[in-house]
Amino acid sequence: MIQLNIFGSIIDWYMSNMNYLTITILMTIESTFVPLPSELVLPPAAYKAAMGDMNFFLIVFFATLGCCIGALINYTLSYYLGRAIIYGLADSKFAKLFFINRSKLEHAENYFIENGNTSTFIGRLVPGIRHLISIPAGLAKMNLKKFIMYTFLGSALWNTILSLLGYFFGKNQEMLMGYFHELKYVFYAIGALFVLYLIFFKGKKNKKK
Repeated sequence: MIQLNIFGSIIDWYMSNMNYLTITILMTIESTFVPLPSELVLPPAAYKAAMGDMNFFLIVFFATLGCCIGALINYTLSYYLGRAIIYGLADSKFAKLFFINRSKLEHAENYFIENGNTSTFIGRLVPGIRHLISIPAGLAKMNLKKFIMYTFLGSALWNTILSLLGYFFGKNQEMLMGYFHELKYVFYAIGALFVLYLIFFKGKKNKKK
């Protein structure tokens, strides 16, 4: 109930102060450990772009910039705090307040195993994983330039798709959420296929080596 009130206040503030800066701020928050859904941020802005009040490409750019900033926060914390402390925080009551727990972190970490670059890119497209994938990247001390590049590319793709939905269907909220609901299953499938690829194809290569 507290979370709903907080998010409700944030969204009310956002709708009254919608601009490129607020988009960047909220997408920064969305890419950290705070579960602020990006579907509450981008479709309304994209719909304003369809009305001629904002620029579609700037919306995607600043949203992606916010994602990179938020991801860097998670990456930096994980890089310097280390695995034991990060998992200790995941077990805390504070983490549970934001729907973070050990199993979610383990899921994200396993998702990252074997191929960090692709995991970072694909991870940014999978709901429930996208805002956590930067944590195992930091724990693994992934190359910073590669981390930023793959985070930017994955985030840009996600933000573009979500913004396109808002641009064309923003006026019809039921249709918008229906398309987004179906789209989530597509991204889940992409994530599942990638995990299977890591398990079977990469596993076979490692055995041969």
